[in-house]
Amino acid sequence: MESYRPKVFTWIASLLLAIISIELVPISNQSKIWNKCIKTTASFLDDLHGLKEKGKAGREAIAVNICNGAVHYRNQASEGP
Repeated sequence: MESYRPKVFTWIASLLLAIISIELVPISNQSKIWNKCIKTTASFLDDLHGLKEKGKAGREAIAVNICNGAVHYRNQASEGP
């Protein structure tokens, strides 16, 4: 009667581990896409001469904003009606 319990616990643990692994796949894929976006955007921003004075940390912060969906507009003086 006691011999089936270790097998049941082993199967339950294996099943839970498989479910957790399956649940982590989409998160892993999204992080790969996001990291690629950060790397590509940061390398693009490194080539822009106007952002050289921002430093590496500043350019990476801008890259994070862009990859998160932020839209940057140039400040222009609004003209009256």
